[in-house]
Amino acid sequence: MICDNLTALDGVLHFAGQNTLALAQEYGTPLYVMDEDRIRTNCRTYKKALETFYGPEAMPLYAGKAASFTRLIKIIKEEGFGLDVVSAGEIATAKNADFPMEHAYFHSNNKTDADIALAMDCGIGYFVADNVEEVDAVNAIAGEKGIRQKILLRLTPGIDPHTYAAVATGKVDSKFGSAIETGQAEEITAHALSLSNIDLAGFHCHVGSQVFDSDVFLRASEIMLEFISHIRARFGYTARMLDLGGGYGVRYVDSDPVSDISANIAQVASAVKAKCAELSLPLPALRMEPGRSIVADAGITLYTAGTVKKIPGYKNYVSVDGGMTDNPRFALYGSSYTVLNAGKLNEDCDFECSVVGRCCESGDILQENVKMPSSVGRGDIIAVLTTGAYNYSMSSNYTRIPRPPIVMVSREKSQVSLAVRRETAQDVLSLDL
Repeated sequence: MICDNLTALDGVLHFAGQNTLALAQEYGTPLYVMDEDRIRTNCRTYKKALETFYGPEAMPLYAGKAASFTRLIKIIKEEGFGLDVVSAGEIATAKNADFPMEHAYFHSNNKTDADIALAMDCGIGYFVADNVEEVDAVNAIAGEKGIRQKILLRLTPGIDPHTYAAVATGKVDSKFGSAIETGQAEEITAHALSLSNIDLAGFHCHVGSQVFDSDVFLRASEIMLEFISHIRARFGYTARMLDLGGGYGVRYVDSDPVSDISANIAQVASAVKAKCAELSLPLPALRMEPGRSIVADAGITLYTAGTVKKIPGYKNYVSVDGGMTDNPRFALYGSSYTVLNAGKLNEDCDFECSVVGRCCESGDILQENVKMPSSVGRGDIIAVLTTGAYNYSMSSNYTRIPRPPIVMVSREKSQVSLAVRRETAQDVLSLDL
């Protein structure tokens, strides 16, 4: 198994101590299942490592776009994390969870005036400002409200993390941020420093997703600290905060490497401290933004198999009662997943197939080249592992299919409960006039 919260008992998949067949029977399928204990363990790994190796001024921020619902944000709050939000909906979810908004950071490359005003009214701690237009809008709206708003400026350090092109965000030609290499980062810094309703707290960068070692964080921190030193010399301004963006990668399949998060954070912290000493810079308050590595391995999705289609000499298909509406990542990125027949783990997997969804789309595929028992058939429970990140948050009502529920399980609390109820056809129709 790719994660230690997965076990096999009498040929049946158990997740966080729960029989997956029993969960499917009780709650129906498709079904997202989240392991609360794993979420908390992952949070504590980041928090302890940052505090141990960098100091109490370091804080991890949970990247809410990975998964956002009220129960989850309450857990994030209880674990002492900050929060990265990217939309009015995520801000509303944070408020619903009574999250301390002074520790919330509002990202995105195109915030509307309504977004900005709402965030300020909710007491947002920081805007992570992407461009000059946003800085001007934040300044103007803050002036109207009689406040001085803290911001970070998002910069692009010009690093290619060699990850999926669709999730690489630190290159010079990225849609995000102001490039250091072109001089635009210096220009936007000078502009922000000139505005009376802006409190420039520091700088942010994000180099990409699914990063398994610290190389890109080390390169990014060096470039960012040299920029901070340059800005100090140029304008007499010293950044108080440095946000290095995302967290580390997770294992979707056995061939993915294992990431030692504590060791990696120790390496980054040491490098930042050494570079600050070299440049005679005071240590900035350090931020990182793990999302995927907090929730991905804390989630699985359960489906019920329907049609099994065999095309002799060509290929085979196993269709399930979900698909790209609850997990679009294969369609978007060709993402790898481990897929199991949850009730037949003791049978030989001698049947190769594509596991596909129910939508009228050729691209509605969950995974290709999956090995299943040849006995796979209608009614079998199919489990897709490591789906806690970017599945529920990217789900849709394409073809008016209602979204699945989320069940939260905890061994520690001996608890299984609904965190998000299943949508109904009436929910989908509720906005129709």
